[in-house]
Amino acid sequence: MKTKALFPGSFDPFTAGHLNILKRALTMFDEVVVAVGINQDKRGFFDMDQRIDIIRQAVSGIEGVSIIKYDNLTVDTCRQLGIRHIVRGVRNMIDFETERSIADANRRLAPDVETIIIPTAQEFAHISSSAVRDILRHHGDTSMFLPEGVLLPEVK
Repeated sequence: MKTKALFPGSFDPFTAGHLNILKRALTMFDEVVVAVGINQDKRGFFDMDQRIDIIRQAVSGIEGVSIIKYDNLTVDTCRQLGIRHIVRGVRNMIDFETERSIADANRRLAPDVETIIIPTAQEFAHISSSAVRDILRHHGDTSMFLPEGVLLPEVK
């Protein structure tokens, strides 16, 4: 039986740090489902189709990855897909505390779904989607923060 994990996020946009977490998760699971969610607390910079296209570019040629979009509770998506593990990445202790709180809430909602927290590799710890968006707003070069070969849609 194949092991699966869900890697949820807004991925606005998907960065080199996200790809690092995804590749490392693939060493633990046969398949990782990248789940692009709608976060009501965040106004999207890229629309859903653009985010999914960016992820497709980033994971091109990588086995064991699928991409979905979702707009419900993460644990409900896990249940619908028969997935028992959520993968989350952290860059620092602030991220860790946030993710631990979310993992605790998810465990209360779905005791059969476990969260795996993976610290990003040090060379990617400075990368955040919000920093990439800020660089884009100011027409800077984001290539060093994105997975190799990813071309972002033009920003107006």
